[in-house]
Amino acid sequence: MLNINSQFDVLVVGAGAAGLYTALCLPEHLQVGLITKETVSLSASDWAQGGIAAAIAPEDSAYLHIEDTLRAGAGLCDPKAVEFLAEHAKSCIQSLVNLGVAFDRHNSELALTLEAAHSRHRVLHAADTTGREVTTTLTAQVLRRPNIQVIQQALALSLWLEPESGTCQGISLFYQGKITWIRADAVVLATGGGGQVFAQTTNPAVSTGDGVAIAWRAGAILRDLEFVQFHPTALTKLGADRFLISEAVRGEGAHLVDNEGRRFAFDYHPAGELAPRDVVSRAIFSHLQATSSDLATAHVWLDMRPIPPDKIRYRFPNIVKVCQHWGIDVFSQPIPVAPAAHYWMGGILTDLMNQTNIPGLYAVGETASTGVHGANRLASNSLLECIVFGAQMANLKSEVTSQTDKGKESEFTLYPSEFILSEGEWNNEEAQLEELRQKLPRLVWESAGICRQEESLKKAIATIESWQQDFATLKLTQFLLRLRPTQPASFTLPDVERQLRLWAETRNLLDVAYLILKSAAFRTESRGGHFRLDHPQTASDWQAHTLVQKHYWSKSPIISNSQFLV
Repeated sequence: MLNINSQFDVLVVGAGAAGLYTALCLPEHLQVGLITKETVSLSASDWAQGGIAAAIAPEDSAYLHIEDTLRAGAGLCDPKAVEFLAEHAKSCIQSLVNLGVAFDRHNSELALTLEAAHSRHRVLHAADTTGREVTTTLTAQVLRRPNIQVIQQALALSLWLEPESGTCQGISLFYQGKITWIRADAVVLATGGGGQVFAQTTNPAVSTGDGVAIAWRAGAILRDLEFVQFHPTALTKLGADRFLISEAVRGEGAHLVDNEGRRFAFDYHPAGELAPRDVVSRAIFSHLQATSSDLATAHVWLDMRPIPPDKIRYRFPNIVKVCQHWGIDVFSQPIPVAPAAHYWMGGILTDLMNQTNIPGLYAVGETASTGVHGANRLASNSLLECIVFGAQMANLKSEVTSQTDKGKESEFTLYPSEFILSEGEWNNEEAQLEELRQKLPRLVWESAGICRQEESLKKAIATIESWQQDFATLKLTQFLLRLRPTQPASFTLPDVERQLRLWAETRNLLDVAYLILKSAAFRTESRGGHFRLDHPQTASDWQAHTLVQKHYWSKSPIISNSQFLV
């Protein structure tokens, strides 16, 4: 059993690319706790296939990368943040290479491929498992660092704020059957996205929007939560996970076809299957609406046969393997595909130093809203964002001093509290939680999926609010929300780790669903990853961000990230 410290200099919550790289970049004299609710290397980053974008070719430039990113972002990117991302890309790629990331090479040069909405070949890759290569390499480096303690299968429940100043001073953590409070000078949320709020998603089971929900409840400002990117090509076969078929497959020459074998995507955009992701997703959705009776199982086809077989074997071995597992031979038949929720452009509002409006609280990666993605993320900019902004945490020097300079804390004196529930009572509460977990993603997919409209959004919001009330009446909810800061707790429940995780993730998903639905209803236009059937046009007066703090929604003009804190 691993004993964990009650105090760190910095706590990093999440062990995908953003959390791992952040932990590595923090000054080595600081004591860092890296918390993951699974084991290290089980994250959406690990599932990322396509690659990481960087302008490193002679015919490319940071300027062109900036242009492509701004164009994809549909008017909502922060130009300063985009400029920062593109200009730091090259040095961050070199850092990854130095750490041992084995990107594919063409002769001795780093190999580059083209993805949708990029004007140049600039996507570095490691076959079709780039995310896994990056996270595996970063994990190995993290495990070598004596100043980083990895705390696995631990669940962050809430932020611990100093009552008078509102400064973040740590978190409450469920770990090894108990709730403890861990103090830190800085907390970095790097918990990834919230794809599990949708019935169809390419995200792993861990992606339940934990960081965004935890930060929102503590009073953090959130931004642009309505913007969700639906990946156009997820494997759609009965019984199979919604396995993502990388954008790079279309970049290398695969065709999207309908049941008649026609390349229908050109009916919707001159770039066909290489149009921006939201356009391709809506093209498939619209085509299926016109041609299929059951949208839950309907699909089109992704035909890889135009790509030379040797290139398929070299570039996409994992896709070949997964499709083979589900009885699909990509060399002789097309793959059934349909859109699925893939990436959340919105998140916790941060500046270029990853600072939120709560002193001592930072966010990195998909959890954050840095301004680089705007209304629609450019392909392969997400891994890059994790690395470029994770690197900024190397500058965390002035706010944090080493624990060796501090006296020991003596606040852990409150009597522990024990939660006891009879088996019958718990079975009843568990059944309610399981039912919510089943119903919630279907509701959000139907009302706030690829196409949205006011009536269904309002109905869904009312339903979520009633489910939140039901959740609040659970005995486990009432017990946990009564705990005072620093008060430890233990539980007499069967399989307590699984049960507490079910409770915490259900709570977070309810909040995330509410936030996405309300934000989607608030924005009465269509732009990027947000499409309203009742407001299909982009409106100039909506070239503004949606800001959320607690239960207040507001419009904010496009400003530089460095100016948002007051």
